[in-house]
Amino acid sequence: MKAVQINDFGGRSRLTLNDIAIPTPTENEVLIKVKSSSVNPVDWKIREGYLQPMLNHSLPLTLGWDVSGEVVAIGEKVHNLKVGDAVYSRPDIAKNGSYAEYQSVCADEVALKPSSLSWQEAAGVPLAALTAWQSIYEIAKLEAGERVLIHAGSGAVGQFAIQLAKLRGAYVYTTTSSRNTELVLSLGADQSIDYRQEGFSELKDIDVVFDTIGGETQANSWSTLKQGGRLVAITENPDEATAAKHGVSAFFCFVQPNRKQLKKLAELADAGQLKVNIDSEFRLDQVAQAHERSETGRAQGKIIINVSP
Repeated sequence: MKAVQINDFGGRSRLTLNDIAIPTPTENEVLIKVKSSSVNPVDWKIREGYLQPMLNHSLPLTLGWDVSGEVVAIGEKVHNLKVGDAVYSRPDIAKNGSYAEYQSVCADEVALKPSSLSWQEAAGVPLAALTAWQSIYEIAKLEAGERVLIHAGSGAVGQFAIQLAKLRGAYVYTTTSSRNTELVLSLGADQSIDYRQEGFSELKDIDVVFDTIGGETQANSWSTLKQGGRLVAITENPDEATAAKHGVSAFFCFVQPNRKQLKKLAELADAGQLKVNIDSEFRLDQVAQAHERSETGRAQGKIIINVSP
């Protein structure tokens, strides 16, 4: 099969399209014929070697940790899925990924694909939507009537976060550029703040800040929170001393596979309550260009890799 791999860490030139053996699923795995994958910032951070101290990947490594496709083989202990099922997953990031024609994935990390979504749309859901779900619902425990500030609302994670926060009954502020104002409002944001023209730090008494950016954005977010508020970050571990100084709680979310949450997300999508916006699509032999698009930080939604028809 064809797979996009790295043999060492570094820039986009390290990406190579290789011929490798089709994996054999273990007793608890399914083999998925990959229809589509997607690009997330974690992909090129792993490619560069930034996360190697934490993940300790073996090389060569197949990148990509979003997948939609068809089950073509199952392990002997798998009973919740069958050959022919249309599925999607955010697989274990410690293993080989989905920039490949086939991928073996633990069955407990796989859910049936939302029937209303295309292969491309479905591949755009798992990692970004699970990140938003786990950050906002599981960690921040956002409640109805609370006020939440979501940074970079037009990004893939931000778009899902806006929708999930509104489904929970929160009042949503989000930062984005003026060109994306209409987009974030259409997803349910109550107020859009153009970060190029306005400072969000004037906001006060926010219950939850969802920080998808880090750095100066995180530093300027502390003062917006009310006493007892919560900040959840996904790119930079927030400083506990700074949180204590402001009388708030701070958390870091590194998304984990979760079949039950994928099932709930599929139900929302099929009920018309979860939209997936696609920024751009690339072939398996165009992964370097897809990474280049992701690295700009300007994608308006998901960057999709089309693997097979």
